[in-house]
Amino acid sequence: MQYEHRGAWVVSARGPYDMSTVTPLADALDTAAKEHPKVVLDASGITFADSALLNLLILTHQAADFRLAAPTQQLERLLQLTGVDTVLRIRETVDEAAAC
Repeated sequence: MQYEHRGAWVVSARGPYDMSTVTPLADALDTAAKEHPKVVLDASGITFADSALLNLLILTHQAADFRLAAPTQQLERLLQLTGVDTVLRIRETVDEAAAC
């Protein structure tokens, strides 16, 4: 699902993301980054993430004004272990991410 919220384009992610499943999300984020000044990924529905998703998050961060909202506990732990949490703008809710 994708929608506009408070001046940001929100892409909602649901399910597991690894090398074999990340392509549709990558396509959605790439399009969003090209067409909208601010992009938020609603990560509340991510059930699994690995380096493929980490790479996508970093690439999107480099291509757009990007924020990550509501990461799940597993994703948050992965971001902390890899140090990516120090690079990305991470907020607890989509509303907070869109506002900042």
